[in-house]
Amino acid sequence: MNRETLIRTALDVGAAKATVIDQHQIVYSETFRDMCAQNSCGMYGRCYMCPPDIGPIDRLMAEAQAYPRALLYQTIGELEDSFDIEGMQEAKKRHNQLSQRLRDALDEVLAPGALHLSGGGCGVCSACAKRDGQPCRHPDRAMASLEAYGMDVYNTTRSTELKYINGQNTVTYFGMVLFRDECCEE
Repeated sequence: MNRETLIRTALDVGAAKATVIDQHQIVYSETFRDMCAQNSCGMYGRCYMCPPDIGPIDRLMAEAQAYPRALLYQTIGELEDSFDIEGMQEAKKRHNQLSQRLRDALDEVLAPGALHLSGGGCGVCSACAKRDGQPCRHPDRAMASLEAYGMDVYNTTRSTELKYINGQNTVTYFGMVLFRDECCEE
C-alpha cells in the first residue's frame, strides 16, 4: 500500500480531498480540551467518545503522536446559506458515514491498530448509550474526534493542499487515520 493508494481509497469512498502527512505536520494543542469543557457542541459528558469520558488529553495526544503517518481527508458540504444549521448537521452525518466506510475499506489493507478519528464526535448512534447509562453499543465502530485528541485541524491543514475553508455557503469536515505501516515511507 502506497500513499497514492491510500488517497485513492479515501476519494473512492467519497472524500472531497485527501493527503498522507507525516506526524511532524500534525499540530496539537491542549486548549481544545478547554473548548470541549465549555460544551459548545453540547456533547461534553454526553458521549463515550467525547471528553471527559474519552480520557485525559495528555494521554490521547501521546497515543496519537506514536503513529508516524496519517491519512488526512475532508468532505465539503453545500449549504443554503451560512445559517443553514440543518445543512451543517446533514453534512456532518454524511461525513461520519464516510468515515465508517473508509474504516471498513482501510481495515482490509492497513495493519491492525490504526487510529480512526473523525470530525465533531462519534455519530455512529443517533444518541450515545451513555445518555441512558448503558455501555457503548458499538465499541468496535465508535470514533473520537480530532479535537478530542488535541489536534488543531486548522493549523494542520496549512502545510497541506487541503483547505480549511472551501468557499461561501459550504461546511468542511475533516477526518484522519493514523497508522504505523511502513508502506508509505519516502
